[in-house]
Amino acid sequence: MTDQFALLRYIVFGGFALAVLVAVGSWLVRTRRVSPFGGPGKLLRQLTDPVMKPIERRIVRRGGTPTQAGWWLVIGVAILGVIVVSLAQWLLGAWTRVSVASHGGARDLAILAVTIVYDVLFIAILVRVIGSWIGAFRYSGWMRPFYWLTDWLIKPIQRMMPATGMFDLSPLVALLVLWVAKQIVFSVLF
Repeated sequence: MTDQFALLRYIVFGGFALAVLVAVGSWLVRTRRVSPFGGPGKLLRQLTDPVMKPIERRIVRRGGTPTQAGWWLVIGVAILGVIVVSLAQWLLGAWTRVSVASHGGARDLAILAVTIVYDVLFIAILVRVIGSWIGAFRYSGWMRPFYWLTDWLIKPIQRMMPATGMFDLSPLVALLVLWVAKQIVFSVLF
């Protein structure tokens, strides 16, 4: 398994290095460090434009400058790489937990179920909070499942808690409630 993770990390790092090369090549042509009409400039444009043009269009539509496209490419590939490696590690850990719990009996399966429910709700609350920071609220298409998963817990807490200005502390209290509930269930199961 570690060989597969090493291969995945090398692939992610290779993608990051390729993104850096594309960004630097595009920057060299755009800032005229390499003439866009000479042989090397034409080659760099042929290699980098298919990747950079869609990114540049999106940046310009949102009010940015096209020279920022390289940075967005590099940062986006880095974030995507971290997500891919983290997701692969999480999936392997989940597979291991399911495998161990299936051989352990009913109590281990119950502990696994509680852990999975806790993890899903924790991630849903976390995505809900981070989504609100970037302006993705309840009626955004991709945020609806996270609100649906967490409203049953957060809404009553919001009604009971006093207003704290622009900060909503109910997700933090919900995480605390979830953690306490998990500890209580674990104490009963052990």
